[in-house]
Amino acid sequence: MSTCQRVARPIARSMRQDRVTLGFTRTFSQTVIRRDEATKTTTTDTPPASQVPPPSSTAADVTKEAPPSQSRLTPDTATQYWEEMRLFKKGTPPVGSRRRRVAMQTSENVPFELMPYQCFQEARRVLQEDRKEKLQALSLEIARVKRLEETPADQLPGGEVKKNMRLRSMKKWVEELKILVDINDPIVKRRFEDGLGDMDKPIYRHLAEQKWRGYPFRLITQRIEQLNVVPDVLPKFEPTVDVQMFFRQRKTTPGEIIDSRISEKPPALKVQVFNPGERLVSIVVMDSDVPNAETDSFERRCHYLAANVPLSPNNTSLPLSKVNKDTQLAVPWLPAFAQKGAPYHRMSIWILEQKPGQTLDLAKLKELYSGRDGFSLKSFKDKFTLSPVGFNIFRSVWDEGTADVMERWNIPGADVEFKHARVHSLKPERKARGWEAKRQKPKYKSLWKYTKRIRGMPRR
Repeated sequence: MSTCQRVARPIARSMRQDRVTLGFTRTFSQTVIRRDEATKTTTTDTPPASQVPPPSSTAADVTKEAPPSQSRLTPDTATQYWEEMRLFKKGTPPVGSRRRRVAMQTSENVPFELMPYQCFQEARRVLQEDRKEKLQALSLEIARVKRLEETPADQLPGGEVKKNMRLRSMKKWVEELKILVDINDPIVKRRFEDGLGDMDKPIYRHLAEQKWRGYPFRLITQRIEQLNVVPDVLPKFEPTVDVQMFFRQRKTTPGEIIDSRISEKPPALKVQVFNPGERLVSIVVMDSDVPNAETDSFERRCHYLAANVPLSPNNTSLPLSKVNKDTQLAVPWLPAFAQKGAPYHRMSIWILEQKPGQTLDLAKLKELYSGRDGFSLKSFKDKFTLSPVGFNIFRSVWDEGTADVMERWNIPGADVEFKHARVHSLKPERKARGWEAKRQKPKYKSLWKYTKRIRGMPRR
């Protein structure tokens, strides 16, 4: 026996005795991965002899279940990848970065203004002094506007026209000063990033428009150009309102091909405007690619029309299925469909702003557009003096569920299949030319084995 074994044997023996005396056993726990599922913990410790249950006791008396997790999926607490993806699909993205959300769960919730960082507090002090200067300039400019409004036009050079021009310019500068007062405030930016900003305030509308003018605006303008929405539907158009589209609580990318079974139900819209006040809008969903076999061309069809729908910076939700049927709905929803063999159909969604105080006659709209076919957005816009401000689009193709959707909605044409007509060449036939064509006579029969087949001549 080696020296190491002689030294280690007493130590190992004493450890085994202590383990038997203390009744040490390993505890096993079984937990699920996701937080929104119930968590169960099963204990397999060997109880003392005095606490051993009688044979009649069941296993339920020994096994203890932890209460189910009460945590809900919120933008403030989501830290897992699958939680973030689920929130993105619902249209409520997580707040800030993942590291910040984890820190928020473990921090002491120190107020943002009392963070113990000297450099940070010094920077806030400089920003507060700058804000005071801009507030003074804002109050001074408001007083100048009020004084100019009270001054009669005949006492000013240029009269009423010059006075109105000066008032418009000064009010525009007042609105810019309102934004400059809070543009550098970290608390304002934090509230905006958390989705807690009040869109009735100019600063939050300005930040929202800046964010939209980035990738979302470029994407929607690219789709308008790629899919030839301009000039097929309108001669010219540039969106000024952010329009997001959701099918079954899932955000849809502009131009995406949607399954006909999903688009059977009308989508929900989230429309964000960037100018103050409430206004009435009209909503149009139209198909720009309805094939007409008789004229060998494409026509347009109205799939949905609603008018007099209120919209404001804080009221952004527009579910098409929940509009008032008596005062707002003119043409009910018709599912998007495409017949077999036809190219994809462009289903465009338009938001048209009505004039201030204008209310469209719903009975007249039903009379004009209840037939759906032959709908013209330009004619509708010009007839009721509307201004197109928002746009979104999705596409529809023939798929495995289109026939069932058309049958449920009593839409004819599910058995029709479009095929491309073969276009024959109008060029006259050309004579065979070349060395081989000249040597096809019996005189050159010995050379036929070296020649290949010439189009229009029989194979030898």
